Amino acid sequence: MLNSTLLQSLPTIIRETVAPQAGETDEKGIYPRESIQTLAKAGILAATTARDFGGSGLGPREACFIVQKLAEECPSTAMIVCMHFSASAVIEKYGNPEVRADIGAGKHLCSLAFSEQGSRSHFWAPLSTARSDGKSVHLNGKKSWVTSAGEADSYVWSSIPLAGSEASTIWLVPSKTTGLKIDKPFHGLGLRGNASSPISAIEAQIPLNNMLGEDGQGFGIMMGDVLPVFAVLSASVSLGIMSGAIARAIGHITNTRLEHLSQKIADFPVVRLHLAKAQIQLDQCLTLRDDTLLALETGRADAQLKVLEVKAAAGEAALSVCDAAMRICGGAAFRKEVGVERLFRDSRAASVMAPTSDLLFDFIGKAICGLPLF
Repeated sequence: MLNSTLLQSLPTIIRETVAPQAGETDEKGIYPRESIQTLAKAGILAATTARDFGGSGLGPREACFIVQKLAEECPSTAMIVCMHFSASAVIEKYGNPEVRADIGAGKHLCSLAFSEQGSRSHFWAPLSTARSDGKSVHLNGKKSWVTSAGEADSYVWSSIPLAGSEASTIWLVPSKTTGLKIDKPFHGLGLRGNASSPISAIEAQIPLNNMLGEDGQGFGIMMGDVLPVFAVLSASVSLGIMSGAIARAIGHITNTRLEHLSQKIADFPVVRLHLAKAQIQLDQCLTLRDDTLLALETGRADAQLKVLEVKAAAGEAALSVCDAAMRICGGAAFRKEVGVERLFRDSRAASVMAPTSDLLFDFIGKAICGLPLF
């Protein structure tokens, strides 16, 4: 994986562009446009696009590496890329060649638009409607959270099918479509730069051939194409946050002294105890993430269970690890320049982002009891 020339360029981009902007991105809630543009020009956003369409043809394992490394410095940037890879997985399989080529050329950023206020974390059950006039489709509905709202070039959008009783149909909706409206700007606790805002569609008209897959095939696409990719990528964002928090905590305790005792903070056993527990949690989740990737790559029978586990495990561990990093750094952790409190806030998102940890725990319980998930 690391032998890829594309991936070898990533540390330089992170060091020179992403990391220097991360603090301001968070503090001012600014979309990290320069970072995203730099990643696009370097071919990073086309990493998983087929070579025939200008991309690098890499897979979920490499995509996980990318978002994890980005999250160590700027989780907002990492989540934007996570959503782009998740949406482009659908476009790569069902989209038209022109859009795939634009993604391959670094000219097209996309995002998912599934969750709705009316169905909350049950992202597979849209209330948005679609009506065809024979040539075009008119979309109406309200999406509650769309990363890169107003910044992406397109949204992979779900609606009730045109016909039949299936759960959903998936559409590619250009962001400039008349009738789309960003209801309010994003001003959140964490991930403050990812422009995750509600979007409404009021008679938003798109071509009928912008349907991704078949009418009524949305549930299968969500569960078979999107969820496995999104789960491992979301887990990788949490892993990057954990890694970044631990690194900053280590930097603080090994460089800060209690002068009256002539000791560093790292000399205290209780501090090392909390650090060790945090590192174990990180390593456990890394192992689960990598095993989930292997299960998906080899078609193992337990792949679905691992997909359900990995986001929940990493998201919950990130809460614990970042809490430990705050405790390890003490009062200094409240200072922005230490960098821990930003990651502490960013870590809160995964557990409440659909599918939420609580919902995943229920699915996992059903799965291991042999009960149907839905």
